[in-house]
Formats: sequence, C-alpha cells, structure tokens
Amino acid sequence: MDTERDPVRIVVDDDQLVRMALRLVIDGEPDLTVVAEAAGGNEAISVVDDQRPDVVLMDVRMPGRDGLSATRELLTRPAPPRVLVLTTFDSDDLVLGALRAGALGFVLKDTPPPHILEAVRTVADGNPVLSPAATARVIAAATGPRSSDARDSSCRAARQKLSALTERELDTARAVADGLGNPQIAERLHISVATVKAHISSLFAKLAVENRVQVALLVRDAGDSP
Repeated sequence: MDTERDPVRIVVDDDQLVRMALRLVIDGEPDLTVVAEAAGGNEAISVVDDQRPDVVLMDVRMPGRDGLSATRELLTRPAPPRVLVLTTFDSDDLVLGALRAGALGFVLKDTPPPHILEAVRTVADGNPVLSPAATARVIAAATGPRSSDARDSSCRAARQKLSALTERELDTARAVADGLGNPQIAERLHISVATVKAHISSLFAKLAVENRVQVALLVRDAGDSP
C-alpha cells in the first residue's frame, strides 16, 4: 500500500455504535480518515454536499430516506462520491438494487475489518467490490429463473438503452460485462487503451450510468443480442 497517497475522505452512514467502531478502524489507517458522520439518508446528502468526500459508506435501511434513494441522489451531483454499501442485509433485491442505484461496492457489516478497509480502498480507486455473499446473489440473479414478464420488461428496457450505442461502444460494453479491464478490452477489440477509455466515458454518458457494474447489468438484462 502506498502511504503517500492523499487521505481518502469518508462519510460513515449507519447507527451510532457502528459509526463509532468504523471511525476507530478507519482513522487508525494512515491513508484513510472519516470527515463526517450521518444517521440517515437526508443527512448523508447534506453532509456530502458540505464535505465533498471521496467515498461514502452507506447503510440501506435507515430512518427517513433509505440508502438506495440517497445513493441515487448523490450520484446526480457533479463529481459524485463513490458509494460502498455496508449493511446487515444481503437479499437479492437489496444487492441488485444497490448496484443499479450506482453503488460501486456491497459489503456486509460482519465482514472482518481488514476486508472492509480493503473494500474502501478498492472503491476509492474506482473499482467494484462485492462480498462473497453478494457475489453469489448477483450470479444467482443473472443465471436463475425470472418470470417471463419481468425478463421481457428488463430486456426491452436494456435493449432500448443499448440501442443508443455505436457498434464499437456495444462491443466495449459486452467486454465490460465479461469482466475485462481496459488493457484486455483493447487487446480483444484491437484498439488502444486510450480509445477504450473514450468508449467507456461515452458508455457512461449515453447509458446514464456511473460505473462499469451498471453497464454489465444492462448487458446482462439485454441478453446475448442486445
């Protein structure tokens, strides 16, 4: 780990005891610091607007505004923070809902502290991270049966969004859905990494998404031939 990097500024959003525990763990790291805390979704939005943190640790079920709604609101901001959902709940709806809302990571509160710190750093660097339980649920949702109506509705909506892409952008989206990084995408498509980055930026803008996880979910919903 490079301890010379700028401190990652974090807003912890959870109940008081958990906030205290996380602050102790996070502030003990040389490259991480907690700049503020919030007890609910509306307060989290206000704190983020005031403090402009790099990463937000967001609970899901909170008094007033829930974490998913708050995440969607935060990601409409210019230069929005990256959101890591940290919760006790790991149902299919919550995991997929968090990712669709734009969260870059999903980790359970019973995750060992070193792994939580690793997740914070991963999200701060712009990379997705999922707990093993969340990963299993995403895989199950991607491969398991869904009702015909739900599947058709998701497919139509995803294909409509993807129809705005050029053929090369669509190829890039499919490569993202396959879990490839930029160098691997460049190799697959026989283009430069700089061109891949340009395609990724265009994907985010045209699809109105914030991260690669959301791109992958859209490709998955569209099926093999979006």
